[in-house]
Amino acid sequence: MGYVAVKGGTRAIEESLKRMQFERLRLGKVLNVDAIEAGMRGLIDQVMSESSMYSEQLAALAIKQAEGNPEEAVFLLRAYRSTLPRKHYSRTVAPEEMRVDRRISASFKDIPGGQILGASADYSHRLLDFDLMDETEDQVAEWLESYQLIDRNEMEDLDGRLPKVLDYLRKEGLITDCPIDNTEPDDVTRTSLTFPASRSEKLQILTRGQTGAVTSLAYAVIRGYGMVHPTVGELRVGDIPVYIDTPLDSSHEEEESYYIGDIKVTEVEMLVPVTVEKENGRKELQLEFGYGLCYGQNETKAIAMSILDKSLEKGDKLIPTQNEEFVLFHIDSVESTGFISHLKMPHYVTFQAKLNDVRKTRKRSADPNQEV
Repeated sequence: MGYVAVKGGTRAIEESLKRMQFERLRLGKVLNVDAIEAGMRGLIDQVMSESSMYSEQLAALAIKQAEGNPEEAVFLLRAYRSTLPRKHYSRTVAPEEMRVDRRISASFKDIPGGQILGASADYSHRLLDFDLMDETEDQVAEWLESYQLIDRNEMEDLDGRLPKVLDYLRKEGLITDCPIDNTEPDDVTRTSLTFPASRSEKLQILTRGQTGAVTSLAYAVIRGYGMVHPTVGELRVGDIPVYIDTPLDSSHEEEESYYIGDIKVTEVEMLVPVTVEKENGRKELQLEFGYGLCYGQNETKAIAMSILDKSLEKGDKLIPTQNEEFVLFHIDSVESTGFISHLKMPHYVTFQAKLNDVRKTRKRSADPNQEV
């Protein structure tokens, strides 16, 4: 169910929209869409993920129109997405083909290909940088020129493709293989969610979920709602190539596919120790994993998604974070924000009915013999 604003008095609404335009422009400054795209990478990645639409430029436009409100920007981008025709389906992307920009493991110090810190605020001091207030484009150009020279020398012979950490655990038999499932995935943007939900539906809703809500519920999982402490087996940020089949050939041979571009994603494989009861009451410790993947560099969201993916697999409805209806119905930003916001809309008739009931109850309490 989607909630949107209802129409009231035409004149009042028009003046309200003008006032909103005034508030955006009252300082006489125009925020350029290109500047948003260049300088608000984290917000753009969040909006693209929650909107299920990969377009940095349109995400920047939505952020400008929403005046930086991420929930409103997601609403705008989802609404636009719903108007677009779906001309092609891509081939299943292969994360192992990712050209890695950042790749770390909290489980192993030494991993094949090494730890690549990449771009992250994890290693910085959280102090305001007042130099940014006077930053100029000339300073930026000079810094970029010097950095690119260093970057080219260091990365000259590295193509960015690295082996997966979990593959080495599988070779040792320490983690189970994932069977290939060629079932066509469900699409929650085209068909309503039903329960029990398929894994494709769960993953799609988790990656579209509001970042704060997904993070909050994953934090609840770690604090005791159904899971022991998980460990990041591998976190990757990088570009994955996307291919589509030629519409002129139904055989879908590999050589007949077309490369249409890359998408930047964050992928997380989370290791979770679980105790399994064997025959004769014997207990054995095993490793299982949860999975998370989001558009852009969206690390906290992807980690939280992998935790909830594993938590929902257990399916104990008495534990909120394992109850798929509780989790999947409450993390969607448009649904939740819309429902909360609709409380601002007129509820005159229903409230007056409740008010009359309160008055009648008061009169009956004051004089039990009085007819109400």
